[in-house]
Amino acid sequence: IVEKDRFQTLGDLRKQWTESGVETSRATVYRRVQEMGYRCRIPQVKPLLNQKRRQKRQTWATEMQHWTVAQWSKREMPKCLKSSVKYPQSVMVWGAMSAAVSAASYQEILEHFMLPSAEKLYGDEDFIFQHDLAPAHSAKTTGKWFTDHGITVLNWPANSPDLNPIENLWDIVKRKLRDARPNTLDELKAAIEASWASITPQQCHRLIASMPHRIEAVISAKGFPTKY
Repeated sequence: IVEKDRFQTLGDLRKQWTESGVETSRATVYRRVQEMGYRCRIPQVKPLLNQKRRQKRQTWATEMQHWTVAQWSKREMPKCLKSSVKYPQSVMVWGAMSAAVSAASYQEILEHFMLPSAEKLYGDEDFIFQHDLAPAHSAKTTGKWFTDHGITVLNWPANSPDLNPIENLWDIVKRKLRDARPNTLDELKAAIEASWASITPQQCHRLIASMPHRIEAVISAKGFPTKY
C-alpha cells in the first residue's frame, strides 16, 4: 500500500486496514511502518513547472546572476491592508504581492500606497519594482500605469515563489501570528501590523542577500524548484 502511494498519511493507511478487516490504532500503524523501513515525512509543496516554464526560469536566472545584493536591495516592497467582506472574516494583505484584487483595485493600491512608500524610501532615485504574474499584475492597464509613472518593472518568471524573498517574509509574519489568536477584523489587522513591524532590518537584509544563492540554485537545478 505504501509503495503504491507514498503520499498517504497514517490515517489513510489505518482506514484502508480497517476496511480490510484489520482493527488497529494509529500508533500501531506508525510502529509497523517504521519496522518496514519507512519514515513519515511532510512533503514539500512546490509549483508545477513544465519544460517551458523551467526553461524561462533558467533563462531568467542566467540573466540575473550578475546582480549584486545592492541591486536587489533597490526592489520596492510596500505594504497595505485591505478588508474582505467574505465569510469567514479575513483580511487581505498586500506587500509587493497581490491579494485577490482586480487590475483597477491593484492600480489604486499602487497609487495610494506604493508611490508614497517609494517616495519615502528612495526620493528622486530610480528603483525597480517587482511583482509576480498574478492577473492584476500582468494586465495591460497595469503595464500602462507603470509606463505612465516611469517605473521600471522587473521581468519575472511564472510559478517562482522560491525566487521571491517576500514569500519568506510572509512566512515570518504568519509564524508570529500563531500565538496572537485575534477574534475580530480589527484585532487581526492590528496583529498583522504588529508582526510586520517586529521584523528587523537585519532579517530583511538576510533575505535580500540570499538572492544570488537563489539564482545559482535555479541554474544548478536547470529551472526545477529549489529548496527556497
